[in-house]
Amino acid sequence: MRGKITGARLPHLPTKGARTPAAAGYCFTIPFCYYKAVVSTDNTIIKPTADLFIAALWSAPKNEPILRSLLSGVMIDTGLPPVIKATVLNPFNIQDYPADKQIRLDVRVEDEMGQQYIVEVQRETHSGFFNRMLAYWSETYAAQLERGDGYTKLRPVRSIIITEFPVFPTLERLHAVFELRSRENPDVLFSPHCQIHVLRLGDLLRNEFSGLEQFGLDLQRWMQFWIFGDKLEENKMSAMLQDCPPVQSAYEEYKRFVADPVMREKAKARERFLIDQQLNINEAREEGEARGRTEEKIATARNMKKKGYSITDIAELTGLPLSEVEQLS
Repeated sequence: MRGKITGARLPHLPTKGARTPAAAGYCFTIPFCYYKAVVSTDNTIIKPTADLFIAALWSAPKNEPILRSLLSGVMIDTGLPPVIKATVLNPFNIQDYPADKQIRLDVRVEDEMGQQYIVEVQRETHSGFFNRMLAYWSETYAAQLERGDGYTKLRPVRSIIITEFPVFPTLERLHAVFELRSRENPDVLFSPHCQIHVLRLGDLLRNEFSGLEQFGLDLQRWMQFWIFGDKLEENKMSAMLQDCPPVQSAYEEYKRFVADPVMREKAKARERFLIDQQLNINEAREEGEARGRTEEKIATARNMKKKGYSITDIAELTGLPLSEVEQLS
């Protein structure tokens, strides 16, 4: 960790009727009494990895140097040149965001050479996670072509996924890179157009920050921002990030975001939606599993009945009601 711990700096509070900047570059006029009440009573923690904040942060044109810092950090870690210019292809307007809708909050970016990047934070894994990542990559790659275009128009597409959960436990590198290579000779690359980068934030946390030194400076500071941004005091975070101005700027945008009552409410609504969605998924899975177990019991009971077991024994061994066993044919 570089830099000395400096004296504490008080968080900025707007004056009465101040126009408070939001993370996506939009402003809101907020009565000071409302602002003060919300900040003093709302203890909801909004993490720096919250997808709503991340999408707003990276989509704002004024934050291009912040986005470029992340992309360049990933490229340099892979032995590739840094990104000179980053243009967001799917700008996210947080004003129009419907909190109660399923919406993709990945950010698609094009650099100065026409190469594209898909950047997103993944908070939880699920059975279709890896297929989903491939689907997003292939969709973005194919979308470069229009009817009549030649395949030489295609440019590399790189997915950058920050995972908050442990993944690929057998890998030592916390920046995992996947490419199309020959199994016989990994030095033979099928095409440089497909790269999937996984920044294993969840594994870094699980390992108690062991392995942070694997990353270059920019990615180290991004990791520290994502881990400590909602935990450490402002002066300590500023000291930690002072040698990487773009990440320091990201932290300042984060502080403004979480201090803004409008943004906080949007982030909380997003969190409620994600929790409800996960509960619905879990409930549907449990119902499916219960239905499967019941069907398995019925099949077992039928076989036992064919083999001459008594109805009482079948009910006792399978757990099915006696009346249900009697009706089985």
